[in-house]
Amino acid sequence: MASVLDLPPSDRPRERLRALGATALTTSELLGLLFGVASTGQTATETAADVLHRAGGSLRRLGQMPLARLTAFHGVGEVRALAMHAALELGRRLAAEGVEDGEPMRGPRDVWRFYAPRLEGLTVEEFHVAILDSQHRLERDVLVSRGILNSSLVHPREVFREAIAERAASLVLVHNHPSGDPTPSVDDRAITAQLVAAGRLLDIPIQDHLVIGRGRFLSFAEAGLL
Repeated sequence: MASVLDLPPSDRPRERLRALGATALTTSELLGLLFGVASTGQTATETAADVLHRAGGSLRRLGQMPLARLTAFHGVGEVRALAMHAALELGRRLAAEGVEDGEPMRGPRDVWRFYAPRLEGLTVEEFHVAILDSQHRLERDVLVSRGILNSSLVHPREVFREAIAERAASLVLVHNHPSGDPTPSVDDRAITAQLVAAGRLLDIPIQDHLVIGRGRFLSFAEAGLL
């Protein structure tokens, strides 16, 4: 059975991590460290490389794979599959901390930086409301709905209930398109118009609505759609 101990110490991922830091390791080596000891006649790094290859070399695709599919891969049991899901979720949460506490969201790119790591890789739509204070700082992120987006799920009372409780100065609407294309649908436009009108009545303006795709986004404000 292949073993990392067969490698010279300077080539062992754990030793290189200790000596050089995590940035010195390949993605397969980092994934292999999660896997731990070798099994099935391969080193953990070789097993990790096979798994990554099956995901087209993409960590995002790997994170989207259900546990049942991951455990079907040669050399990957439930423990390793769970470790991958946990590690990739930690990565998403770390990336979502790109907007520091108290940093204003002054434009669409600031909003995108905060939400893209959370929403880009999802296989279902999520509709969020960013509640902002008078300095455009994020007071609270509210998940309004998860699933197919329609006006029955995203109703003004669900959106503005939390905004009123938080004494919001303004709101930004955010949702993702799992297809990767951020072009707004007819329903997206209708929901936005409904919420903008409700915001005017309540004196809680909707500053923008971002649709997040894969690596890109569309801002209703920038596109003149508000």
